Amino acid sequence: MAQTLPQHKYTILTILLFSFLLHGESHKFSRKLSPKSLGLKKQKLSHLHFYFQDIVGGDHPTALRVAQSSITNTSSTLFGLAVMIDDALTVGPERTSKIVGRAQGIYASADLNQAALMMVMNYVFLEGKYNGSTLSILGRNQVFLPVREMPIVGGSGLFRFARGYALAKTHFLNMSNGDATVEYNVYVQHY
Repeated sequence: MAQTLPQHKYTILTILLFSFLLHGESHKFSRKLSPKSLGLKKQKLSHLHFYFQDIVGGDHPTALRVAQSSITNTSSTLFGLAVMIDDALTVGPERTSKIVGRAQGIYASADLNQAALMMVMNYVFLEGKYNGSTLSILGRNQVFLPVREMPIVGGSGLFRFARGYALAKTHFLNMSNGDATVEYNVYVQHY
């Protein structure tokens, strides 16, 4: 024996169907946009040059060990070590040089056989027209190579839709405590 729906359920179904037909288009998951609709103008290529001050030792470290694996201390590459950073980005190689930003994020020893770090960080700029803008790095840093290349995978502020690469070159390394000054040349396309 078939049951029939009460009359008000048909009314509700009709309203829902009508509502979907009227408003369904405004609830799309995705749509195509032109860059101009977001206020984006011509793409630029910028070159940034600064020094990354990684301070591991002393009274005021900017790089702190936050995790390690069971084999980190016996591994020749410190495999499994994770370090959280809030390092100064300076105009010159001296720690007292003018700070133009911060490198904030994490690096971890991610190779059992070579000294190579997985870098996950944001450059947070504090000076000039880039104040408040960021660039995001995600890549491999084979620390004992003369020059290492890491990708720029995004950004914010003046670096929206950023992509590019960073070249890192060790300027100074204190082998006794791990402090390092690294020269960065960053080439980034952005709007």
